[in-house]
Parts: sequence; C-alpha cells; structure tokens
Amino acid sequence: MSSESALPLVLIPGFMLDESLWDEVVQQLPSNRKVHRANLLHGQTIAEIAQNIAAGAPSRFFLIGFSLGGYVARSLVQQFPDRVAGLVLIATSLRPDTPGQQQLKHAAVKASAQGQFRGLSSVSITQSVHPQRANDKALIGRIREMGERMGHEVFARQSLLIRDDISSCNIHCPTLIIAGAQDKLRLPEEAQELRDAIPGASVEVVEESGHMIPLEQPEKLALLMSHWLDKMG
Repeated sequence: MSSESALPLVLIPGFMLDESLWDEVVQQLPSNRKVHRANLLHGQTIAEIAQNIAAGAPSRFFLIGFSLGGYVARSLVQQFPDRVAGLVLIATSLRPDTPGQQQLKHAAVKASAQGQFRGLSSVSITQSVHPQRANDKALIGRIREMGERMGHEVFARQSLLIRDDISSCNIHCPTLIIAGAQDKLRLPEEAQELRDAIPGASVEVVEESGHMIPLEQPEKLALLMSHWLDKMG
C-alpha cells in the first residue's frame, strides 16, 4: 500500500447506533489497517458533531459514514476538506427530512419521554432490515440494545437534528457510495442522487441487505471498502 492508501479509517455510525456497529466489519478488514471509531454523542447540530469527530480523529484519514453518519461525514468534509483523503457513504442520502417526517420525529420523542426508554421499537428496527431478517431476534435485539445504552436524551437530540444545510457541491475527494438492495429507508434513487451531486463518485449495491448493511452484510461491505481503498494507491 502507498502511504496515502494506508491512511487510517474514521468510522461514523448511524442513528442510535454506537461504535459496536462496526465490530464485524473491522474484523474483516486487513489487520494492518488502523481504525478510529467515532460516535454521534457530542454536539447539538450535525456541524458540531462533525467538529467533535474531527477534533478526536487522526490528522488525515479516510472517512466512512453510515446513514445519519453519512450526513455528518459530508459536513466534516465540507469543514475540513484537507484532512479527508476519501469518503465512503453507506445507506445515506442528500435529502432533508420532510415536514411530515419532522412531525413524526417530534411525536416519537414526546411519546418516548413518558416512560423508561428501552431503545428503538422492534417495529421500526424490523423495517430497517432485510425482510428475511425480520424475525432475527439476535439482530433486532442488538440494534435495540445499542439505542437503550445511549438513552432518551441522545434519542431526542439525534431525532431533531436538522439535515438540510449540508452542501455536497464542494466535496472533491474520491467518494464511494454503498446502498443496500432491499433498503426500505433509503431508496436506490437516493444513492444515485448522491453520486450525481459528488464529482467522480461511484455507487456499489450490496445484495441481500436492508438498511443495516454493517450488521447484515459485514463481509460484503468490508470487501467493497477494501477493494476501493486499494485503488487509492
């Protein structure tokens, strides 16, 4: 590997997901690849979260953002373009929340404040995975437990983040966009919109996966990322 292609990876998880999201993916990456696992816990806006991640990250790195983490990753590149050698956006989008989505999120935050917070509902988690994994109790439980560990305060803050002020026109680093073939939360055209908005970006589709690609297809995801990173030499 060249010095550029051997740069460390900074991994950003998604909505109500913690650093353990990447456990199986990291296991499949080359053992000499250094990894920095970021989180979404610090900051009141997407821009502030990106700033906090940058503050704790290596001086130069490849940036990988999943779902909500993809919005944060784009903000980080926008603010610190010289530090990011390349960008991988997984199961994410350019689109802001619609007024209807914002209303539903406000209602969910209000409702969940009434009792003990136990993570995301099984119904919402089931919608985020491949239909064949809908009855996978271990997978559903793992996602729910991540949210429960993070708690209601984080749920409220992440739910109400504004996603409509992140430009992509000034992203000029190499970019790979990865989509799940059976993702019900992020449609195929959203991956194409990202590709069209970022000069030179390419798209790969992971078959037999819903939205939760790092948990559903970690080997395929790691392979796509590794092949792409090797090309950076």
